[in-house]
Amino acid sequence: MSTFQAPRGTYDLLPPDSATFLAVREAISAPLRDSGYGYIETPGFENVELFARGVGESTDIVSKEMYAFTTKGGDELALRPEGTASVLRATLEANLHKAGSLPVKLWYSGSYYRYERPQKGRYRHFSQVGAEAIGMEDPALDAELIILADQAYRALGLRNFRILLNSLGDKECRPVYRAALQEFLAGLDLDEDTVRRAEINPLRVLDDKRDAVQKQLAGAPALRDYLCEACKAYHEQVRELLTAAGVVFEDDEKLVRGLDYYTRTTFEFVHDGLGSQSAVGGGGRYDGLSEMIGGPALPSVGWALGVDRTVLALQAEGITLELPSSTSVFAVPLGEETRRVLFGVVTDLRKAGVAADFAFGGKGLKAAMKAANRSGAKYALIAGERDLAEGVVQLKDMVSGEQTAVALEGIVEAVRSRLA
Repeated sequence: MSTFQAPRGTYDLLPPDSATFLAVREAISAPLRDSGYGYIETPGFENVELFARGVGESTDIVSKEMYAFTTKGGDELALRPEGTASVLRATLEANLHKAGSLPVKLWYSGSYYRYERPQKGRYRHFSQVGAEAIGMEDPALDAELIILADQAYRALGLRNFRILLNSLGDKECRPVYRAALQEFLAGLDLDEDTVRRAEINPLRVLDDKRDAVQKQLAGAPALRDYLCEACKAYHEQVRELLTAAGVVFEDDEKLVRGLDYYTRTTFEFVHDGLGSQSAVGGGGRYDGLSEMIGGPALPSVGWALGVDRTVLALQAEGITLELPSSTSVFAVPLGEETRRVLFGVVTDLRKAGVAADFAFGGKGLKAAMKAANRSGAKYALIAGERDLAEGVVQLKDMVSGEQTAVALEGIVEAVRSRLA
């Protein structure tokens, strides 16, 4: 019988590579935790209608890529294709917007699911870290989130990424532009699906990556020419705040992003070393999303950064993260009695906050020391029956090879002092 394999388009995170993924998540979330964002975790599936209303029925995410299913009880559910709608739903359900001062600032990390055509950097199961600032319209919030993402990427050592920035207008000026764009699109030679998309949300057609469509869009009306004065002023404030913070960005009037809920500020982080899958993260303002899913008016802004693609970006720049060893001390017992004693020492070390591991399986000295080397431990604790009779343990520096006899009762303090 053949063994099972991971479903097509998915992957397993395994050591030692998984340590890099954890380090990326930590680097992205660290600036958020230092800026007043609290952690939130939502279910891996939600009601289909949440995403149909929030993300938008005209999007590829909902119309083609969402994993939707009917439960045994008849509920229509979907695996979450993105995080914002779920976080906003949870905020409304728990009345977080009524619990204290606004904005409600939240960050999250988890797996998301889309039925994609699998390729490098585009998977059916992928990992993101996201952040949302809910309940306030303030260009400083938009700028803060972009700055925090920029800070996270630079902390990882990334340099060859670009920030694309645009404004999509609001409910006052967007309808005027929408009508002008629909009139323009009506004169083009578009396939049936694209015509349908143009009727629901014509801005989505601008995001079409096909050359045949892009060539026809050459003379399309530009959104910047239709922005109302309020949107122009708001966008200029975002730009000024980013510039003052030393964050370099590029204005991109065609930047739409793949979700229907964005208003005003929209942005994307792209890395030119990743080929066609160059977007490593992005987001924007979504002032009307709360009302779309049945809540009160809660102007909000947020982003999601792809952990998978950030790891690929690190590889493209040849960056290897300095990861701390998961083990500081590795115990090597030689004999049954020393096995019992050293296992107790390892337990005491762990209680004292020292990362320690043990040579399981009764390995001989040679095999046990190989295991100690593989663990990355700085020190090995080695003891035989004679050492035990003398009340000592041999403490070996795995780098220099220097070995010292240390009294058994003082081993925990001896190890902690050396590691300090």
